Order: sequence, then structure tokens, then C-alpha cells
Amino acid sequence: MTFSIIGHCTDTGMFGVAISSSSPAVAARCSFARAGVGAVATQNVTDPRLGPHALDLMERGASAAEALAILERSGAHMAFRQVLAVGRSGESAIYSGTQVLGMWSEAEGRDTAAAGNLLADAGIPEVMVQHFVNTKGHLGERLVGALRAGLDAGGESGPVHSAGLLLVDKQSWPLAELRIDWTEDCPITALEQAWAVYQPQMDDYVTRALDPRNAPSYGVPGDE
Repeated sequence: MTFSIIGHCTDTGMFGVAISSSSPAVAARCSFARAGVGAVATQNVTDPRLGPHALDLMERGASAAEALAILERSGAHMAFRQVLAVGRSGESAIYSGTQVLGMWSEAEGRDTAAAGNLLADAGIPEVMVQHFVNTKGHLGERLVGALRAGLDAGGESGPVHSAGLLLVDKQSWPLAELRIDWTEDCPITALEQAWAVYQPQMDDYVTRALDPRNAPSYGVPGDE
């Protein structure tokens, strides 16, 4: 009930996940990334434990493909899972079990991978990958744009209600974690709007954490 894309920026080393679903709060359960390690999306009949497990394996030296192979052997009910991973060298991998729902497909490119289930068209992940690899700019912009491209190509077979963007950079916490957990309107449009507001301020929030003496004010009450 989900389509997603994961990506790595070779220029900055950032990792990210963009995801949308007809289910509520998809990004809270399905998006995982770790600075300097990689990004993972786990979807279909979701097991959120798979994301941290894959990242642990990759942090210890496994490639994306090796990490997913270990999950396939050791995870519970893996026939129902769909998992995407990308690592620090740009390699990507996807596992789709035999019980993935509805029309599903997957696609990979350098520094990216996309997959979905209950899709309106099997070509959607390839559309998302092509948008990502052929677009310049900030990793967040490329991921959100790829999510929009997937929606415009048909998206899920029914309406989507949640979406999210997760980015990690150099710190142990997310550079951006934007979530639309439920809306009757288009969650991807809402995510685009949230990104447009947050992106210009994004680096300032890192500065606020590391050295608040140099943090700019945004004019809110009490923030001189």
C-alpha cells in the first residue's frame, strides 16, 4: 500500500527516503536512515525492525545487497515484506517477497532505488528512479520530486493519505524529518509545501543545536 524512493547524494554524503501510502503515518513506520551509513525503506506488510537491523549490518560493513540477503534469511515472515536499501558507496538493493500485495514493481539506479505495491502501473518505480538520476539539486528536492513523479505516473491504485521525507547528513539526528501522517487531500502536495518552508531554515536548526550563539532569529515571540 506504499511507494517509496531512497537516495544518496555523492556530493554531500547525505541519505534520504521519500515515501507515500494510503495507510496513515507511513513515514513513521517505514523510513530509516543513518548518517554515514545508508537509507532503508521497509514497506508492504511492514516490520519496522527491519530498517534498524539493515542499517546495523551496513554500519558493520555489509553492502546493501548483503544486508538484505541476511534479512531474507533471518527476518520473520519475509514473504510479506518489501525492503529497499542504499549504502555509502552508492550501491542499492531491493527485496520483494512472494506475498507482496497487488501490482508491485521495483527499480534501481546509481545511488537510488524505488519500489511500490498496490500500484496503478508497474512502471512507476522506474519513473521515480529516472527523475532522481536526471535531476540536479538538493537531495531532498530530488526525492520529493521523484515522489511527485511517481504520483503523476499513477501512484497507488487508490488515493494516498500520508507521506514523508527523511534526510540525514553529518549529525546523529535527522537533517529533516517531515511527515504528513494523514490528510484527505494530497499528502504529497502537503509534503512539497512543508519542504518549501523548512528547506531555507534547515541548516540554521543544525547551527542552533551545535552553537546557538550563532543561530539566527526567525522573529517568533521571545526569539530576539
